[in-house]
Amino acid sequence: MILAGGFGTRLAEETEKKPKPLVEIGQYPILWHIMKHFEHSGFNEFLIALGYKGEMIKRFFMDYLNYSYDLSISYSNGTVDTHGNVQEDWTIALVDTGLNTLTGGRVKRLEKWLKDEPFIVTYGDGVSSVDLPALVALHRSQGKIGTVTAVRPPSRFGGLSLEGNVVSEFIEKPQIGEGWINGGYIVFEPEVFNYMNSDRCSLEANVLEDLAGDGQLAAYRHEGFWQCMDTLRDVSLLREMWKTNDAPWKVWE
Repeated sequence: MILAGGFGTRLAEETEKKPKPLVEIGQYPILWHIMKHFEHSGFNEFLIALGYKGEMIKRFFMDYLNYSYDLSISYSNGTVDTHGNVQEDWTIALVDTGLNTLTGGRVKRLEKWLKDEPFIVTYGDGVSSVDLPALVALHRSQGKIGTVTAVRPPSRFGGLSLEGNVVSEFIEKPQIGEGWINGGYIVFEPEVFNYMNSDRCSLEANVLEDLAGDGQLAAYRHEGFWQCMDTLRDVSLLREMWKTNDAPWKVWE
């Protein structure tokens, strides 16, 4: 499940006319990059929780299919068939989960799709090199209701190594050496729906905190690349990485 319904207010320059998951890195939106990562890891069934400008995300996937392949159209029965080598083996359900619904509420609204087996939830505004099969394996070994991917966010500033009053080394934007944060890529058992009660339920402030309080939340430590897309600086960074073929999240060929 990919949470793709937020307003993206901190990125208003980009999100005034489009939802945040459609902000492009290279010629494709960040949502496409996230899904390619999942597909490479063996996951190809997606539920996309829509909200703000959700119709644009629906249109992207319809247009992506139509523009990527040759088509045969039957006007007599309204069918459209595609031809050619399909690049993505995806099954996608695009579901409106409400304009003002919070993250936990969006997951809750998809309970009927997800209530029978474990599932992964992530956000539609960040990329990483998380080893998804290893994440799932750790989740299974812990026997908890949820497992969150813990990441060390990149620093916004360079670091200084000091020897007395002398700078011995300047470190350009290092990974933060301490402190873990929720990096998304959360594995849940269906029992998690018992922790959600309304559209005003926050995945972060309510569900994950309550799971932790009950001893039902494990953590998978990811030491590799992770980058959210909260600011124009983040957008520029990711675009430059992609442009220069230095995109650590591109684990697919």
